[in-house]
Amino acid sequence: MPKISIEDLKKIKEQQLNKMSVRAGHHRAKITVHMGTCGIAAGARDIMTLFRDKIAEKDISDIILTNSGCAGLCAKEPMITVELEGSAPVKYVTLDKAKAERVFDEHVMGGKVVEDYALAIGSETMAT
Repeated sequence: MPKISIEDLKKIKEQQLNKMSVRAGHHRAKITVHMGTCGIAAGARDIMTLFRDKIAEKDISDIILTNSGCAGLCAKEPMITVELEGSAPVKYVTLDKAKAERVFDEHVMGGKVVEDYALAIGSETMAT
């Protein structure tokens, strides 16, 4: 069995500190991918993988990526909810990988709601 180096231990410590700061609420964004049976059947796993890859690729440590069960709007799946610190949550519907990538780039990273795909902001429903 190989020995663990000091650098390996430092990396492990850094990863655990990042996880702890997220748990303590030190994050600027939270993305929830709704993954009930209907969401998974509609492609939510692809959306989750896309977000996970983008977060890892950019080495972002201040975004929580999580999942939930069904949000109750099966016909609008795949759905996500984006919460930015200090802003009302936004529910996005009928996503695919290209739409999800746009939401990530423009809303999660840029702070601008992508109204084309938004169903609701906070408790307000968007006009369709």
